[in-house]
Amino acid sequence: MASNSFGKIFRITTFGESHGPAIGVVIDGCPAGVSLQTEEIDQQLAFREPGKSAYTSPRTEHDRAEILSGIFEGKTTGAPIAILIRNKDADSSQYDAVKNVYRPGHANFTYLEKYGIFDYRGGGRSSARETAARVAAGAVAKKLLAEHAIDCVAYVAEIGGIAIPEPMSSDLRQIREKTYANPIFCPDEATSAKIMKAIEKVKEEHDSLGGVIGCSALLPAGLGDPVYAKLEAELAYAMLSLPATKGFEIGSGFAAARMKGSEHNDEFDIDEAGHVHTATNFAGGTLGGISTGSPLCFRVAFKPTSSIKKPQKSVSLYGEKTTFQLSETARHDPCVAIRAVPIVEAMTAIVLADALLMNRASKC
Repeated sequence: MASNSFGKIFRITTFGESHGPAIGVVIDGCPAGVSLQTEEIDQQLAFREPGKSAYTSPRTEHDRAEILSGIFEGKTTGAPIAILIRNKDADSSQYDAVKNVYRPGHANFTYLEKYGIFDYRGGGRSSARETAARVAAGAVAKKLLAEHAIDCVAYVAEIGGIAIPEPMSSDLRQIREKTYANPIFCPDEATSAKIMKAIEKVKEEHDSLGGVIGCSALLPAGLGDPVYAKLEAELAYAMLSLPATKGFEIGSGFAAARMKGSEHNDEFDIDEAGHVHTATNFAGGTLGGISTGSPLCFRVAFKPTSSIKKPQKSVSLYGEKTTFQLSETARHDPCVAIRAVPIVEAMTAIVLADALLMNRASKC
């Protein structure tokens, strides 16, 4: 199976299956001398863990990172960083009754068509469990970015059609505090209350909801490479590689198609210190695929959770029409977008870390 790696210089390769003994990641290209403690990775993994509220899966994943290489006396050495995360609460028996049925909204049909074999226990490599390895890698990327005063934060912007007011504050520290203090990672308290009611209702209906994750980053001008490695192109590639993603937009996104040039163009201005900046940010922080120095702002759409307890029409692996039905004890998120917040943030950090290192070769 190919395509398990991402990035050019800061490059990650993930491995492992949802119900195997462990998952993990190997990070290559991280410069030596970056301060890093295991606890800092564990803190990021904890944000992704389910079972912390009634709005996520009850599966227990107290993920802990085991650093196998690349760290010595609390600093990166420049060698590949290998991180292992053991699976501790997998219940493969939940899948025995449905292993011979194509699961609506899942990848067992396409994996079987492509490979002729599929690990039905939780979805194997197609499972969102793989994203814990990305969060671990993102923790390393964030430490590198912090040394260059680059920061990013993701948050729930919309679930079930209930959206937070826009625009968000440009104070990333404030957004992060509000986001991670909230049980569904939504920085707007009034919107959060409405969303939680909607999730409670859809759980009673044995159904699920989709959502939109917003992300903002503060970074210097000049990151990103034309023509095929535009910053927004790399971000879109990263985000659409995540399970359940169905859309990506930056800045004004699809709304730009309904605007005039005179409305959408970000006019330039200069402040008293002589710094050039744009008066607005409809472009979302990039021009020509290169960062402008304005906040990088984008959104990622996640489909409703595919695993629902309602009966659904399907076909067996033997070509017979049947009904697909999860057991009452099955454990799944009513909205996958909630736990996607730290994952989107991690992938953003990985893209920005790679762009930062690529930028070192741009000029003398």
